[in-house]
Amino acid sequence: MNYLLDTNVISELVIVKPNANVIAWMNKIPSHAFFLSVLTMGEIRKGIEKISDQKRKQKIMVWFEHELPRTFHNRILPVTLEITDRCGRLQYQAKRPLPAIDSLLAATALHHDMTLVTRNTKDYTDCSGLEIINPWIV
Repeated sequence: MNYLLDTNVISELVIVKPNANVIAWMNKIPSHAFFLSVLTMGEIRKGIEKISDQKRKQKIMVWFEHELPRTFHNRILPVTLEITDRCGRLQYQAKRPLPAIDSLLAATALHHDMTLVTRNTKDYTDCSGLEIINPWIV
């Protein structure tokens, strides 16, 4: 089984005191089973821009530009036409509006037959067929 990591999961790896449940869950899974979306990369970059502590910002920037791409080599997934098509269908079928990035992540996970790993499980309740894991409570 493969896992698509939401931004809140990958961000947990660079905070000062990461959640013990998240780390324990991730340590049980082979690293080659973890994938990111290009959308997650964009969200991480946006988060880096918000950091006011320049020393911390520089440290996380090095992680983002060097370590993260190396760690996820060939496992950062693009948004394709097929994924946008599935995203549109998910948004139509949902009982409430789905944010674009959330619905694109859900469509990416479904397209690649992956489980989405996120803290924000409620954001995906209307995504039919999507398997979700919340490692904060596993």
